[in-house]
Amino acid sequence: MKIVNLGGKGTLIDQFVSEIRDVNIQKDRMRFRNNLTRIGEIMAYEISKSLIFSDEDITTPLGISIVPTLAEQPVIATVLRAGLPFQQGFINFYDHAQSAFIAGYRKYDKSGDFEIKIDYISAPNIDKKQIIINDPMLATGGSFEMAYRTILNYGTPKHIHIAAIIASKEGIEYIERTLPEKMTTIWVAAIDDELTVKSYIVPGLGDAGDLAFGEKIDY
Repeated sequence: MKIVNLGGKGTLIDQFVSEIRDVNIQKDRMRFRNNLTRIGEIMAYEISKSLIFSDEDITTPLGISIVPTLAEQPVIATVLRAGLPFQQGFINFYDHAQSAFIAGYRKYDKSGDFEIKIDYISAPNIDKKQIIINDPMLATGGSFEMAYRTILNYGTPKHIHIAAIIASKEGIEYIERTLPEKMTTIWVAAIDDELTVKSYIVPGLGDAGDLAFGEKIDY
């Protein structure tokens, strides 16, 4: 399984990651969402380097130009709700991509333990297509695994791209154990060492969904 860490190289993606982590900048909800989108755009560009292009004759006012163009659009699968601004970056670049939406959440018991629940999915046919499953945080890896297994009801993808902004080492190791090794690539912008007892990434950035859209009430 290939793991691509786009961070730590002194590029704009590091700048945007630093801003979404910063407790002072996080107070600006619109800026937080915009930075998720901008990181999604950079990641979409980097992922495009692994996709298939074919030469196309493009008619200009003065002649014909042979230009490599994307031969097949990926399917962009987003884990709600935090994934929405991140997803926007991908669809900004993949103009004609189809989208899938997966509602997943942590269901806690009285002991504080939790399991990942999926209660909604909307998806196109993904058979033999490249699929990008995106969520800003890859903590335990459980939501990505459940998203992958749920979306298999819509076909067998050609390749799976796991796209996260911040990942834990433990979460990456979990994905390596549970998803198909030869047809999965993990794309991240930062890798953190630690998970808390409640499975939050440290130093991480907090709850991406709350920071993007406001705090939720849990019943």
